[in-house]
Amino acid sequence: MSTRTNPHLAALSSPDSLLVAAGRDRRPGSPLNAPLVPASNFVLGAERAYARGDGTPTWEALEEVVGCLEDGHAVAFASGMAGVAAVFDRLPAGARLAIPDDCYQGVAELAESGRCKGFWQVQRLATEDTDGWIRAAGEADLLWLESPSNPLLVVADLRAICAAPRKPSALLAVDNTFATALNQRPLDLGADVSFQSATKFIGGHSDLLAGVITVRREDLLAELRHSRSRQGATPGALEAFLAVRGARTMALRLERAQANAMHLAERLAAHPGVARTRYPGLPSHPTHAIARAQLQGYGTIISFDVRGDAAAADAVCARVRLIQHATSLGAVESTLERRAAVPGQEHLPPSLLRLSVGIENADDLWADLGAALP
Repeated sequence: MSTRTNPHLAALSSPDSLLVAAGRDRRPGSPLNAPLVPASNFVLGAERAYARGDGTPTWEALEEVVGCLEDGHAVAFASGMAGVAAVFDRLPAGARLAIPDDCYQGVAELAESGRCKGFWQVQRLATEDTDGWIRAAGEADLLWLESPSNPLLVVADLRAICAAPRKPSALLAVDNTFATALNQRPLDLGADVSFQSATKFIGGHSDLLAGVITVRREDLLAELRHSRSRQGATPGALEAFLAVRGARTMALRLERAQANAMHLAERLAAHPGVARTRYPGLPSHPTHAIARAQLQGYGTIISFDVRGDAAAADAVCARVRLIQHATSLGAVESTLERRAAVPGQEHLPPSLLRLSVGIENADDLWADLGAALP
């Protein structure tokens, strides 16, 4: 449900308020918070009969919260990759698919798996190659963009790419996980699909797996729901409940973590033990100008190259105490990992560390990280 179809939310213009107000049953006597409804089936005689096809009140609360942020309709999935697979599932045999050189490894693996099976052709493009994406728009059946990219944090010129003429029936999808719908609304820029891993910033507490896709076209909404049901990619009741609860504080968490990230990025950029710092908010970042024009905030992810080799970067991960040596991102706690150690990411700089900045005290974070750097 979007703000356009919910009269209680129509007057709210701030996403901060929408995150708190959306997804609630306002009938007298209803629980104030969206309840956890662990139901697989329902008493027959109404529209809802079986959860896999008809959904549950808990899923729908999550979908309303996320859909309202982009004034669209959201579909929740069991994981981020389940949502990606639902978009790819729409491709016809022999389709052409364009994805970034720098993107989430699971997306790259899914694309390569389909290519090897003859399902589709795959074109890889640099995120910053705007002219290349514009050319691909006239030929590809699906353009899957990721901006900022993972983990090099390149910001795509989405306005220019989305405005390019597209092949009839083609889709342009944007993985908006790093930016979140608070910093960037791809549907407003002309994308057909806005995707977020709810595991990350929406949930925000490292305790769930879920994905959410937001669209405005009714035909896409119906296709995604049908794919979810057919593939069995439905979210768990507890996961949806936790994602709603996490979303309530997302604006506050993002504000604090972004401020922390800017502070740490500036300190890292000046540190002699760091060879390169990547953060869209730094003027030295290659796509800073696009980020400044396109994003409402620069996000909470920093990637930086430790001066030295892979062992030097691993040593930093071993020495931090407040920052957690763990994968994933977007949670209240800061996490750090060496991405080239992840299978399939060996092409990345061997000493690159991806830092997801949390909501801890900024001075404490820097004391921890600064002491761990060479």
